[in-house]
Amino acid sequence: MDPAGRTPVQRLAILISGRGSNMQAIAEAARTEHWPAVIVAVIAHRDDIAGIQAARGLGLPVRILPLSPDLTRADHDRALAGCLDELACDWIILAGYLRILSTDFVQRFAGRLVNIHPSLLPAFAGLRTHRQALAAGVKVHGATVHLVTEALDSGPILAQAVVPVLPDDDEERLAKRVLRAEHRLYPVVLRGLLEGRIAIDGCRSHWRDAPADHDPLLMLMPEAA
Repeated sequence: MDPAGRTPVQRLAILISGRGSNMQAIAEAARTEHWPAVIVAVIAHRDDIAGIQAARGLGLPVRILPLSPDLTRADHDRALAGCLDELACDWIILAGYLRILSTDFVQRFAGRLVNIHPSLLPAFAGLRTHRQALAAGVKVHGATVHLVTEALDSGPILAQAVVPVLPDDDEERLAKRVLRAEHRLYPVVLRGLLEGRIAIDGCRSHWRDAPADHDPLLMLMPEAA
């Protein structure tokens, strides 16, 4: 906090690849809850995706970094890193960003990269998580917010949301239920980070002064619709 007891305003960049629904949930929470933060850019590799149109509709600044077949992943990540440095970002938020980041990039921004994954990690890392959950016959599924490390979907877990798996679920119905949980979970965790209420010790995290209405370490989402 500054000498007046205020939390310093922090600069957020949100990386997306598709519809940007988590980005919209974050932006709405930041606005209505008066977060000590400003979204300095929504970044994508394509201008024609729904999430970029939504960002513009919300009045958020947009940066497009097109992919080129002539450049390696490392080249693209260097361009992305340069953009983030130019924006002086405090936090880089992956919100449906579908590219695997290079080791050099992750190490450069270590401790400042946050991701949401549609499963209860460490279960069902990678892609097609809802298919994996249904095939395994689990009774609960959900979403995990975690810090990004070099290993895929394996950074320190900050919080999880749990939803039921119903007998008549298919991938689409389960995915919709998990996505609604994501929209509630991600803003809670990001605000906790901004306000310094999450302590991280190695692979473990601890919340200080958890919100009174729920335990952010394991948010239960009982609605089945």
